[in-house]
Amino acid sequence: MRLYEAILPYPQIDPVLVHIGPLAIRWYALAYIAGLLLGWWLVLREIAQKSLWANPPFGKKPPANAEEIGDFVVWATFGVILGGRLGWVIFYGLILCGMDPGAPYCYGLPGGFVSDPIRIVAAWEGGMSFHGGLIGVGLALWLFTRRRKLDLVRVGDLIATVAPIGLFFGRLANFINGELWGRPADVPWAMVFPNPLAGAVPRHPSQLYEAGLEGIVLFAILQLALRKFRWHEKPGLMIAVFFLGYGVFRTFVEFFREPDAPFLGPVTMGQMLSALMLAVAAYFFWYALIRPKSQQTDGKAKA
Repeated sequence: MRLYEAILPYPQIDPVLVHIGPLAIRWYALAYIAGLLLGWWLVLREIAQKSLWANPPFGKKPPANAEEIGDFVVWATFGVILGGRLGWVIFYGLILCGMDPGAPYCYGLPGGFVSDPIRIVAAWEGGMSFHGGLIGVGLALWLFTRRRKLDLVRVGDLIATVAPIGLFFGRLANFINGELWGRPADVPWAMVFPNPLAGAVPRHPSQLYEAGLEGIVLFAILQLALRKFRWHEKPGLMIAVFFLGYGVFRTFVEFFREPDAPFLGPVTMGQMLSALMLAVAAYFFWYALIRPKSQQTDGKAKA
């Protein structure tokens, strides 16, 4: 099959759902809201299911109550937005654009951050990093559990079970925005994305690959691990599975996703950051399964 022979039409969906006067409500913002609200709802369902917390180390008490989870959603919202934007500024605007300032998406970065500092916070122009958002949520979780005197790792396990929901909606929003497209392809489901930077070339809809793997598949794995295998009874194991699953799936999809800019030869920025996530996964596997019993306590876990 030659390139361009069989392609699917890209569904032209306006990135703005509706205009209310000068206010534009975008699908991307709704994706964040949907991920947070659905994740919140499911965590409440999980902590209300008494059978999940009947065995040690929980003693019939979930890691947090409904009020504490509701409060954490506010912390997580700030963490994902601030972390996501600052992560993009650092990983992509500074590091990648510093290495290749001529990349099409750089538009004068990183020097533009000095000449026009408002670009540092201009998330409405595009530019959010999942890895940065994850760091932001992790920091929010650490501060929140420390303030509320909750077990960091056990609450983290709980949050990990619903994290793929946000990933799923976020990748769908990337697809609607026609951004983060894939590499040129001759598969029957290849699409021509409307962004002029993508060119009139059929490409992998890599955003949908990520929505399926990082969202649906990873969510199913974590829910199975929670409800069938009860891996949450080994604190840290659910966090490890989440980091492992995301790291593997993101690394795989990077072979089909157009790199933002050259990084280290064939290694993309996404793969490098995912390698760090695999290292974090290895630590939590050690924490959950190998850690000496002398370091395990019946009280607050210390990661």
